[in-house]
Formats: sequence, structure tokens, C-alpha cells
Amino acid sequence: MKTFSAKAHEVQHEWLLVDAADQVLGRLAAQIASRLRGKHKAIYTPHVDTGDFVVVINADKLRVTGNKAEAKLYHRHTGYPGGLYTTNFTKMQGRHPARVLEKAVKGMLPKGPLGYAMLRKMKVYAGPAHPHEAQQPTLINLLKA
Repeated sequence: MKTFSAKAHEVQHEWLLVDAADQVLGRLAAQIASRLRGKHKAIYTPHVDTGDFVVVINADKLRVTGNKAEAKLYHRHTGYPGGLYTTNFTKMQGRHPARVLEKAVKGMLPKGPLGYAMLRKMKVYAGPAHPHEAQQPTLINLLKA
């Protein structure tokens, strides 16, 4: 029996809708990264983008456990000496609610052109509204709490 290898033009990408309200950041990000990669499908092939499109709503209502709201730090650098900026989860969630989840999922995807293409299939919105109604995304519950 020959090993099956998915072809890029044969893959059917679905649109999924995820409600992030009261979900834990890391657990949700891990499930989203798995869906973006396509690991939940029987046709998963590591070198082919077999994942689905994921629309995340209510990203401003994400939560973290323990004292991570103050202890979890996000860094960015301007490129100049002494240009390191650091902020915690609470401030980042207040200023850019979608960016927290985007950074978490980006770290869980492979680096390189294939991983960047997978990341572009994730759309994150702070509130309950999103402009992807025409794609008819299917509402799924990733974490059965």
C-alpha cells in the first residue's frame, strides 16, 4: 500500500468560527494552531497546507490563569540600542486585544513560508461582529469545558 500525500489543489478548506469568550489563552491557541495546520484531518500532510480558515470573535474576553495577567510579558524591540519595550498581558489586552492571541498562535506554528501562510488563515476580532458572513463559518466549541 502506498503512502497517501495530499496535493495542495485537492484540499478543501472549511471556515470555522470560534468564540473566545472566557477561554484560557494557551489552551485555545493550541487548538487553533492544530486546526490551522490541519492535524485534525485524516489527509494531514506536513509539507502541505491542509488546515482550515479560523475566525475568532470576542478576543477581548480571553483570560489567563494564575497571576499571568501581570506576570506574562510581551517584548518588542525597535532595533536601536536600548529600544526594548515590555508590556504585560493586561495592558496588551486593553490596547490590542487580538494581538495577544495572534502572538500565541504564531509561536505554535512552523516557521517559514508554510507557517506564515497558515497564520494568514486566522482572522481575530475583539468583539462579536466579523465581516466573514458570506463564507458561512461553522461555529465550533474547541474546548469542551
